[in-house]
Amino acid sequence: MIDEEILHKIVGRENVSHEETVLEEYSSDISFVQAIRPDYVVRPRNAEEIFNIVAQARETETPLVPVSSGAPHFLGDTVPGVGGSIIVDLSRLKDIVHIDRKNRVAMFEPGVTFSELSAAVAEEGLRLNMPLLPRRSKSVLGSLLERQPVIMPKYHWDIADPLACTEVIFGTGDIFRTGAAAGSGSIEEQWAAGGTQKEAAGPNAASWYRLIQGSQGTMGIVSWVSARCELLPRLEEAFFVTGSQLDKIMETMHWLIRLRLVNECLVLNNTCLAQIMTNEGAENVRSLKKDLPPWILFFSIAAYEYLPEERMYGQKKNMNELTQRLGVETVQALGGITADQFLKTAQHPSAEPYWKLRDGGGCQDIFFLTIFDHLPGLIRTMHDSAHKAGYDVEDLGVYLQPIVQGVNLHCEFNLFYDINDPREQARIRDLTHEATTRLMNNGAFFSRPYGESAEMIMNRDAASVMTLKKVKAIVDPNNIMNPGKLCF
Repeated sequence: MIDEEILHKIVGRENVSHEETVLEEYSSDISFVQAIRPDYVVRPRNAEEIFNIVAQARETETPLVPVSSGAPHFLGDTVPGVGGSIIVDLSRLKDIVHIDRKNRVAMFEPGVTFSELSAAVAEEGLRLNMPLLPRRSKSVLGSLLERQPVIMPKYHWDIADPLACTEVIFGTGDIFRTGAAAGSGSIEEQWAAGGTQKEAAGPNAASWYRLIQGSQGTMGIVSWVSARCELLPRLEEAFFVTGSQLDKIMETMHWLIRLRLVNECLVLNNTCLAQIMTNEGAENVRSLKKDLPPWILFFSIAAYEYLPEERMYGQKKNMNELTQRLGVETVQALGGITADQFLKTAQHPSAEPYWKLRDGGGCQDIFFLTIFDHLPGLIRTMHDSAHKAGYDVEDLGVYLQPIVQGVNLHCEFNLFYDINDPREQARIRDLTHEATTRLMNNGAFFSRPYGESAEMIMNRDAASVMTLKKVKAIVDPNNIMNPGKLCF
């Protein structure tokens, strides 16, 4: 264990805590991961302090758990996997290092939230390709490293987007830059030479950022990232398409993306939409839900600086021709909710309380990647598992997000429950395990395994586990970086 006085010298006495109440906050989260209390929480201010913490951790073989987002946490990845750990809370690293409108890229540190970065890039005429309603305390860097799906598939070219470059301090203590940032000279020298930290691949032919994304802090601590941004539109208009079955809705979504007509584009069931659009308690959620159809496709059309009115006219004309051919109808209001109102909601972090916690205070997510051909069967599998567990499928939230230009789908099931009911918690825990197993057996691809399910998911791919362990031994030979997570 690192001596407390050494920690004081590195980050300052006021930024080291071992108070019982503070340690208890970091010992568990809303997931079902076993609670383990850390020994200390340290709050560095810059990469140099992170480097010094890692160096001391190597010498003393002290486990480190990096955390960049504020509570509440949901996935179990920030709960220590072993005793004697130190939480490295990166929330003080708040610098927005650089915004480049010409090249549509922003560079920022781990403590920057979506509200803070969105406001900063908007001043330069840019916006973020955001996930759906992140919580207000969510770190943008954390979201990018977790590969959370973003709601504008039109600008999603690779599974890693919109992440560009990173600076990571590996468990060896080495500071490493990925992508275009790995070029010669300092970042400032690269800027002076006209370089931009936008290309993710590299250095050389390797895509090192893929090693860091999804690793849950088991490889190193990231001190900054850069991310691709998009232009703010001059005009935009939003629409709903509804239905009792998914087939027409998914076909419409496919063609809207394929013809590159839409920006934001996603599908929700009525439970999810009701949860998002009301924050006045469970009864109001259920009341709104009664006025909503089972499935809702939401999308927006936008125009930019040049000839915005002409562009909007042409895109709406193409949209109308498409919907007529498919036999569906667009509407701009639904159960008292306007499409423009939902658009504005989706372009910002969630209002408080966080939308997933408005009905009972607890939510367990099951999410994976799939293709449309498999989707109906996977939804039936989830419904069957919920029914057998005694969970009302009418209360199940479903969120479908096309990604990578609509080539595949992020499918997410939200299990809302009463967090103060131990029996309900146990039922949801058992249901999560059972449903995850059955979904995997039916072709669901769990690309981001967390918590209790991670070991079960990763053990199905022995070759990948063996490769990851070899890489881990290179970049973190002392196994100090978030041990006990994934397959480590």
